[in-house]
Amino acid sequence: MYWPWVVAALAAWVAYDLIQRRHAILRNFPIIGHFRYWLEAIGPELRQYIVTSNNEERPFSRDQRRWVYASSKRENNYFGFGTDDDLELAPHYLIVKHSAFPLPQPQPGSPEYDPQFTLPCAKVLGGYRGRRKAFRPRSAVYVSGMSFGSLSGRAVEAMNRGCAIAGCLHNTGEGGVSPYHLHGGELIWQIGTAYFGCRDEQGRFSLSRLKDVVAAHPQIRALEIKLSQGAKPGLGGMLPAKKVSREIARIRGIPPHRDCHSPPRHTAFGNVDQMLDFVEMLADETGLPVGIKSAVGQMEFWHELAELMERTGRAVDHIQIDGGEGGTGAAPLAFSDHVSLPFKIGFSRVYRVFAERGVAENVVWVGSGRLGFPEQALLAFALGADMIAVAREAMMAVGCIQAQRCHTGHCPTGVATQNRWLVRGLDPDFKAQRLANYIVTLRKEVLALCRACGVEHPALITCEHLEFVDDRFCGRSVADVFGYRSHNGLPHENDRRRITEIMRALRSGVSDLREIQESQR
Repeated sequence: MYWPWVVAALAAWVAYDLIQRRHAILRNFPIIGHFRYWLEAIGPELRQYIVTSNNEERPFSRDQRRWVYASSKRENNYFGFGTDDDLELAPHYLIVKHSAFPLPQPQPGSPEYDPQFTLPCAKVLGGYRGRRKAFRPRSAVYVSGMSFGSLSGRAVEAMNRGCAIAGCLHNTGEGGVSPYHLHGGELIWQIGTAYFGCRDEQGRFSLSRLKDVVAAHPQIRALEIKLSQGAKPGLGGMLPAKKVSREIARIRGIPPHRDCHSPPRHTAFGNVDQMLDFVEMLADETGLPVGIKSAVGQMEFWHELAELMERTGRAVDHIQIDGGEGGTGAAPLAFSDHVSLPFKIGFSRVYRVFAERGVAENVVWVGSGRLGFPEQALLAFALGADMIAVAREAMMAVGCIQAQRCHTGHCPTGVATQNRWLVRGLDPDFKAQRLANYIVTLRKEVLALCRACGVEHPALITCEHLEFVDDRFCGRSVADVFGYRSHNGLPHENDRRRITEIMRALRSGVSDLREIQESQR
């Protein structure tokens, strides 16, 4: 007797889920998707007695995902009742050593309060070599390389729009510059081993095509040559034929509906000396800063690069070190788990090589590999990073639930798939604001940690501000752990001068930073 009303109610419920824009899961899986949120609501009670703790899930713990989700939604991202970490028994537990006289945290309504928590890079990108289009990045935090193809068009669009709102850079990934990258966010164009977007009919690098793309898109602020990534260095990549749509093929400059291979190495250069020539040629032809992205394995490459930069004056403008724990690219298990060094070890080894040669200050250093959390970002800055690139954390901000189905094409939230039904659930306008909220919150909390340590900018954080506690009730400074003692762990004096001027200008209301940039070049 009541079944017509039940059917009508269910139909109305389905219609509402399909129309609403806040939750991709509910748009893609009406009614059924609600079970995910109900289970999430009682998850702490179930886990406390039955399943896992808040810190056992990988690659990101439940606490970390909760912090990203709450930050992206501008909800309360505090945690109550103290830490549930075992500080004294956890090996290599990071401790931030606060000052007895911390700097005050600006409050809403005060002259120093900045709702965007602007965090400019301490260095000018391309400034050392005097590139024609050198600039100071407005945000020391930005979105790392994830291509259209590995991510859906709507996910890429959401990230680009979010980067525009947050005032940070957006790396295109190696799939070329797509229409989804052109929604207001400034770009770093990543050039991979297959030269997507700048290749000729034989798949070789084409300077003329690269220059055409740069000329057509003034939002491209820098170029990045991808040597390898943390997920699968030394392997290259492959996009299966079923994912190579006509749109993706057109953007990448490849045939549609055929397997798309990225070779493991570049063909435009074959050694470090030739790579520096290639970098200088790109910079001369485009005026843009040019850098490299690489995971860290054998160290001969880095020794030779630092030696040639010192001896010849040729240089890369920025170096992104990707940790082996990075993972937006699907890969064989052995490569994901065992190839390339973790970020902390890899970055510190490379940075020491350049510091000993006296050329570390000539490069803008970028860290990536699970650094999208305030304390991990602070550690990266202490080790010498000038900027932080976030990838999987950005994916979570636009809806990823760590389903770990990226390699199947069946991502339930429409982030890492080309399935039209699943992609339709992701609303780029709505998710853009969430990405921006996450970036701003990360900057906010990094600055809060800095002020707790008594400094204004993370470039002034040194190894002495941080310590590792091990499971034997001992503490070791970060400088000792990573061999930075000989460099005293202190920022260069030029950094202090630059940062002081930047922060003074920001307090005076200079948000553009161009005036400071011109005065310091």
